[in-house]
Amino acid sequence: MLIIIRGVSQVMGRLSVGIGPVRLERPGMVASGIMDETGDSMVRMLRAGAGAVVSKSVGSVAKPGHANPNFTEVYGGCVNAMGLPNPGIEAFAEEMRVAVAEGPIVGSVYGASPEEFADLAGRMEDYGAVAVELNLSCPHAKGYGIELGTDPKIVSGIVSAVKAAVKVPVWVKLTPNTHILTDIAKAAESAGADAIVAINTLKAMVIVPEFAKPLLSNKVCGLSGKGIKPVGVRAVWDLYKAVDIPIVGVGGIEDHRDALEYIMAGASAFQVGTGVLTRGVDVFDQINKGLESFMDEFGYSDIRSMVGVANE
Repeated sequence: MLIIIRGVSQVMGRLSVGIGPVRLERPGMVASGIMDETGDSMVRMLRAGAGAVVSKSVGSVAKPGHANPNFTEVYGGCVNAMGLPNPGIEAFAEEMRVAVAEGPIVGSVYGASPEEFADLAGRMEDYGAVAVELNLSCPHAKGYGIELGTDPKIVSGIVSAVKAAVKVPVWVKLTPNTHILTDIAKAAESAGADAIVAINTLKAMVIVPEFAKPLLSNKVCGLSGKGIKPVGVRAVWDLYKAVDIPIVGVGGIEDHRDALEYIMAGASAFQVGTGVLTRGVDVFDQINKGLESFMDEFGYSDIRSMVGVANE
C-alpha cells in the first residue's frame, strides 16, 4: 500500500520523507497536543510548512481534563498535566473533515483497552486520517497512556487489535519513562506496528516553596521542550538499532539543528510541539529552510540520505 500525499510522486523531493507507506512533502509534523484541536488550527499549521499534523489525542467520549492550573513554563521547557481533554470521537468528525481537505492528518487516539483503541482507530480511518498514532505514553492520565504503554504484552495486544481493525498505517507513541523502551518497541513491531514515535514527555513536578505544595492541580506532570531533547535523541539512537520499522523523533525540536540530531540518530521524520509555542507557527518554514541550507553546505542529496548516519 502506497499513500500518496498532496501530489508527491515516487520521485520524491529533497525534503520529502517516507514513514513506511506514508509519503510527506516535508519531514516535520505537528506533535499531538499543540495547534491540533480544531480543523482550522490544523489547516493553519499545514499552510505554515508542516508536512503533516498529528491530531489532539481523542477518546471515545468528551473529557474535560485536569483542573487549572495545568500548564506552566520552566527553565528549558514547559510542564503540563492537561489530562487528555478532548471533545470525543463523535464531535471530532467535523474537525477532521476540515483538516483532511487541506493535507495529511495523523489521527491520535487513546483508550483503556485493545477494543477501545481499535474502535477509535477505525473512526479516525473513516474520517480520512493517513495513519493513526496510538497514545501509549501520556504520563498524567490515570488508566491511560503510560499505565498501558510500559507493559510489552499490553502494547502487543493493543497494536494487534488496531492492526486487525484498520488498513491505514499504525504508529505507536512510546514513553521515555521506562527502562525497557526497546523491549516495548520490539513488542509493537512484532504485533505489526508500522512506525514508532519517540518520545512523549518526561514525568516531572513543580513545587511552589511559598505554599509548600505542587503548582499544578494533578501534581505529577509531563516535561516537554528543549530540556528533553538529549533524552529523545538517545531514545531514537537506541530504537534505530532495535527495530526495523521507521522512527519518528519528537522532543525539544526548535530549529533545523535539533531536527538533524534526531534524523542522524535514526529518525525518518520528526514532530514539533513545544517549539510551536516558543518559536511561533513559522517554526516549520524556518526548519525547512535550515535543512535545505545544511544539505547544500555539506553535500547531502536529501533527508533520506541523512537518516541514521551518526548511528552507523
